[in-house]
Amino acid sequence: MAPALVWLTALMVVPCALVLALAFFRRGIYGGIDYTFTLENFGLVFDPLYAGIFLKSARIAGTATLIAVVIGYAAAYAIAAAPRRWQPVFLFFAVLPFWSNYLIRTYAWIVLLNREGLITQLLRWFGYTGEPPSMLYTEGAVIAGLVYNYLPFVILACYAPLSRLNPELAEASRDLGASAATTFRRVILPLTVPGIAAGAVFVFVLSIGNFVTPALLGGGRFQMIGNLVYDQFLTANDWPFGAALAMALIAIMLLVLMAQALAADRAAGRAAEARGDADG
Repeated sequence: MAPALVWLTALMVVPCALVLALAFFRRGIYGGIDYTFTLENFGLVFDPLYAGIFLKSARIAGTATLIAVVIGYAAAYAIAAAPRRWQPVFLFFAVLPFWSNYLIRTYAWIVLLNREGLITQLLRWFGYTGEPPSMLYTEGAVIAGLVYNYLPFVILACYAPLSRLNPELAEASRDLGASAATTFRRVILPLTVPGIAAGAVFVFVLSIGNFVTPALLGGGRFQMIGNLVYDQFLTANDWPFGAALAMALIAIMLLVLMAQALAADRAAGRAAEARGDADG
């Protein structure tokens, strides 16, 4: 494990420790860092203005997560239900967007959503003659971009438990008189919750700190926490406050990951107990 530990220490622990250390200093009069110890930066994080940006970022990330989970789970369910020989093909198409750069995928949404884009042209082809809808530089555009870019994570996370699901469980449920909806709700869904949770955490953690998608698809009209951190480091030149914001964001991500890990452990424990009762 030594090479992996050295790699993680050098490229994750040490940089995070340096950022944390910066958060305890002051901004210099002309920018830079004044190495005077202070806790003001962490207090400023809880200012209503910045706390509101955190809450707005969490709301946007949560909305994108919910949409991605619904679409991704349905896609993963369809892939798992397909004939075995076709499943690798469908998975290939699901992850195909990852073959292109993140910026290119985001710019593609600008082509789709701008007032003279493909969607507007399609509406006109169907006979729409009114004012082109304003879809770009909106919160909806940002959410659509986040869902599109992170949807493959949900599909892969949900496909794993669905593909391992014993089909005899669903057959037994139907033999006992359960409808398809009841079988899904009482049998399939509970057994695939760990995959859903993993996919949801992927999307939420990556979305709440994202700054590229809000900058491009939001047009700078509203800020998420990732944009705020970016601006503090590269525009306001206030590295200590930017470091405090970054550490607050990392803390949120760690709490989400810990909650997901605890939920997964409890789900695994309940599954083990159920297997033990069945064997008994």
